[in-house]
Amino acid sequence: MPGTTLVTGASSGIGRELARLAAKDRRDVVLVARRRERLEALADELTNRYGVAAEILSADLSLPDSPARVFAQAQERRGPIEVLVNDAGLGAHGLFWKTPLEKELDTIRVNVLALTHLTKLVVPGMIERGRGIVLNMASTAAFQPGPLMAVYYATKAYVLSFTEALAEELEGTGVSATALCPGPTPTEFQEKTGMGDVPMFRGPLVVDAATVARAGWEGAKKGKRVVIPGAANRILALGARLSPRKLSTKIARRIQENRTTE
Repeated sequence: MPGTTLVTGASSGIGRELARLAAKDRRDVVLVARRRERLEALADELTNRYGVAAEILSADLSLPDSPARVFAQAQERRGPIEVLVNDAGLGAHGLFWKTPLEKELDTIRVNVLALTHLTKLVVPGMIERGRGIVLNMASTAAFQPGPLMAVYYATKAYVLSFTEALAEELEGTGVSATALCPGPTPTEFQEKTGMGDVPMFRGPLVVDAATVARAGWEGAKKGKRVVIPGAANRILALGARLSPRKLSTKIARRIQENRTTE
């Protein structure tokens, strides 16, 4: 299915890999992130390698008017959006009462509000055309509460629940919604959130960004509602669902703790 793919959080990590996969499928792309120079480099790479059109939109999705502006500019430049990839995400590591308020609020604004806003803008056109894909970045964090990243885990629980409900509503429309739920994935994200020394990034749950993106992209094209890359992560997610809530919360805290956590 040809058409334009809009990717938020495209400047690094899983988002960048998803943009590469879209371009490899000969889809024009609109790349959205805050760091314009990163987007320019990626756009040049995709155009030169795959011959697709690659537009860039530098935007801070924590700002309330950004999703509408991104949607309008993307449609103006590249036409209807056939695939929406909501990858942009923020988080803060530490005890809730010690983390910066604005960082937690920005996490909600990007992970929940911007994702919901863009999906709301894009899906009606997809339904009218009878085709389209929404790929939302959730996480294995969605399956249990997460002490030391309380807000981040809660936002990912929202993304998973929202996407599964949306997928059911879209049944029979030709449009699908997929929640990609990776486990620990080495990217810039853990450095930005202060997670560089947490145990989860030193074990069997770790899957690289390219592998995560490939699993999510192929799953979304097949219309899967939930994709969890890596056998160990699938077992962890199932265990979190079956375990007593208090136990899974304690386990989540243990793998989030590091030497600097107070």
